[in-house]
Amino acid sequence: MGVSAVPQVNPAGYDRIQRQLIPGYSSLARLGVALLAASPLASAPGSEVLVAGCGTGGELLEAVAQRPDWHLTALDPSADMLAEAQHRLEGQGHVSWRQSTVEALAEDQASTARFGGALSVLVLQSLPDDGRKLAFLSALAASLQPGAQLVLVDLMQASLPSLEQQVSTAWLGFQRASGLQAPEAELAPLTQGLHPIGLARLTSLVNAAGFGDPARIFQALGFEGFLLQRRN
Repeated sequence: MGVSAVPQVNPAGYDRIQRQLIPGYSSLARLGVALLAASPLASAPGSEVLVAGCGTGGELLEAVAQRPDWHLTALDPSADMLAEAQHRLEGQGHVSWRQSTVEALAEDQASTARFGGALSVLVLQSLPDDGRKLAFLSALAASLQPGAQLVLVDLMQASLPSLEQQVSTAWLGFQRASGLQAPEAELAPLTQGLHPIGLARLTSLVNAAGFGDPARIFQALGFEGFLLQRRN
């Protein structure tokens, strides 16, 4: 998960709950890594790749499986999340662990324009659109080499307001059908206090941050994935 003001999430059972909450969650890490592995810069052997908000390590495990040559930087502000991810990786792959934020990473001159690709899954949605979303995206762009790509996945606002109620009802139905029975205290950080935005606003923010227009590569109800490329 991402930067300051991101809700505290219990690592225990995190992935199980997310699979029951989010349609297609089980495939997100595999799809994100596969897309990045086919990108212009991260496709090169030994590329440096940033996982921003690595959580419990789902994207890291998939990256090691698909691209064991990558040099990964796993970033998360939560010590508990990092500890869980390190436990799951158990020394696999080439991973540098950092308990930090993307904004702090971007301030490190050694990390400026360093990475050939990045993944950010379910992070931007947690940040208010009061300058923090733009700061997060700008920091990601600053950390990437020109021409490098970012895979961004988040909860988005409905593109058709007339379908918003139906989509919300379908989401609850999906959760019930998935057997979701987690206590409200566990669900609250994952479902409350989120700040989804629409495609037009996302496009404005990523353009201001230094990326080209977002290309949608995934959608399941309100959850959408985009491929962004840092401008040269």
